[in-house]
This record gives sequence, structure tokens and C-alpha cells, in this order.
Amino acid sequence: MGAGQSVVVFGAYGHTGRFVVAELADRGFVPLLSGRDAGKLAAFAQSRPGLEARTASADDPASLDRALAGAAAVINCAGPFAATAAPVIEAALRAGIPYVDVAAEIEANLDTFAHFADRARAAGTAVIPAMAFYGGLGDLLVTAAMGDWTTADEAHIAYGLNSWHPTPGTRTAGTVSRERRGGRRIRYTGGRLEYRDDAPPTTDWSFPEPLGSRAVIGDFTMADVVTVPSHLAIPEVRTYMTVEAARDLASADTPAPTAVDARGRSGQTFLVDVVVRSGDTQRRAVARGQDIYAVSAPLAVEAVHQILTGRTGAVGVASAGAAFDAPAFLRALSAHLTLELPHGA
Repeated sequence: MGAGQSVVVFGAYGHTGRFVVAELADRGFVPLLSGRDAGKLAAFAQSRPGLEARTASADDPASLDRALAGAAAVINCAGPFAATAAPVIEAALRAGIPYVDVAAEIEANLDTFAHFADRARAAGTAVIPAMAFYGGLGDLLVTAAMGDWTTADEAHIAYGLNSWHPTPGTRTAGTVSRERRGGRRIRYTGGRLEYRDDAPPTTDWSFPEPLGSRAVIGDFTMADVVTVPSHLAIPEVRTYMTVEAARDLASADTPAPTAVDARGRSGQTFLVDVVVRSGDTQRRAVARGQDIYAVSAPLAVEAVHQILTGRTGAVGVASAGAAFDAPAFLRALSAHLTLELPHGA
């Protein structure tokens, strides 16, 4: 389906980047491998014969220009995105090509909307941040659940992960985010971000079967609090995480994910349960799948595919739900997600 178009993957040799490279190749695109570490890039390129490798660094604009030359789009998989998003977006704007990233860092995504909305719109370039499990999938599910509603009172996004073995990149990004907000936690309430010093609450969430009722960390805030309010009039956006997964993430002893199948996915399973409420009426959307890192690849690649085939009206910085027809986009990922969407969505 990619018709041989070249797409740069910045951070190609990273954990998520490898999934993105494989997904692009499977979809008929030609991945251009790029990243900061010349040794790691060369080693990865040896495992993908026939693919070109272009070393580039976020602090070297000329190297980014060379990396993006002749490409149809770029997918940024190299965190921490606080350091890489802006330089790669700048390079994409200079090249006049769409930019997609898989950033879960709340602050980096806020920066993208704040600093590039006007410039990307003026350039006629699509910039889609957080096009991944966190930020992208939740936004698509909330948008699909909203349907014909123009406003809602609340949106709740509950993450039912059976475990969470974080990658080194996840740990580094989390450290950067905590440092940027001075160790405080965040929630989205009253139509704005609120920074708090107290501990997040623990509560129970009634997931669809087979999970059922599970203890969750409330206000376990992820990039959804940036993406959802960027285009939907919902003053309360709350996210939750199963206690077991949160405990895994917090422990320094939890190992990185290990592959259990031929596609390189881990044994981690997830259920994302979204509930939006308007008055006394609730609507629900659910997605089930395997491996939060692996599923970020089809999310990002489908975004590139739809942009390049003219199936989005998005120009400038836009979240997944704003850029695409959310129900149709989700159904395009049927090989990777099992969905339950509201009737008519």
C-alpha cells in the first residue's frame, strides 16, 4: 500500500523503531533508517539488507536535512522527545513533508502544539504528535465514543495492562518528564492541567470481561490529557492504570520486554476502556491487543498512509482524533486490535 514511498524512521534501531521499520516494509513503504548512534544504526542496517542508513543527530540540522532528503514522511521514534521532537519537526518543515511521532511525554507534546501550530499550518504540513499507544489510541477511542456529540462532561481512559516491562527509552523519558515538572503529578480538570504534590488515588475500575473489576491508580496521567482536549470540548479527562502495571513501571528491577512471538512482541496484553459522559448518558469504546510498544507501529504507519493518500484534512499540528476519521482509522487496525465501538460509530 505504500507504493514504494520512502519514509524516514528516526530512532530506527530503538525498540519501537524496529517495529515501525517492520510495519512500513510490510505495508509496501521503503524505510530509511536514521538515528544518532552510527554504530547501532549500522548494526541494525545489517539486519535489514537493502535499506539505506542515514546517521543524523537532533543537534545537527544539516544531518537531519540529509536524512530527510527525498522522503515522503518522517516518523520520529527517538526519545526523549523533549530533545528530539522540535529539531525533527523543524527538519520536516524545511523538507515540506509530514511528521509523525510516538511521544508519550506530556511536556514534549504540549511543546509541539504550542510551538509549531502556526508554523506547520502556514507551511501546509501535517504534524501528528503522540501517534502511539499513549496519546493516539486513547484519543481515537474517545473521539469514536463521542460520535455526534460536540461536547461531553467527562472522558475516562482506563488502561488494563497485565504487566508493563518498560524499555530503557521509557525509563529515560519518564525521568525527563518528572524533572520538567519538578516531581509533581498532573491531571486535567476544569479544562486545564493541574499540577499536584499529593499521591494519586487508588480506586477500582470495572473493565469489560475478562478483566472485570481491578484496582487502578487514578490520575495516572498520560499524553491523552494533551491530545483529547486539543480538539474535544471535555473539561475533565482522567486516565487510570492497573496497579500491577504501575508497580512494574515503578520498580527498577523490572526487566525490559522480551519477545514471545515471531513479530517480536512481548507477552503483555492490554485492554483500553474509554467511557465518555454527557449528563446522564454514557458511551463506551474498548480496544484489546498485545504489546503497547508493538501496537504503536501500526498506529504511526497508518497515520502516514492516510496522510499520504489524502485521507485527512489536517494541516498543522493535530492529534489523531482531530486528523482522522476515528472509527474508520481504528477499524483499519483490525489485524492488531479487537474493538468494541458504540453502535453507529
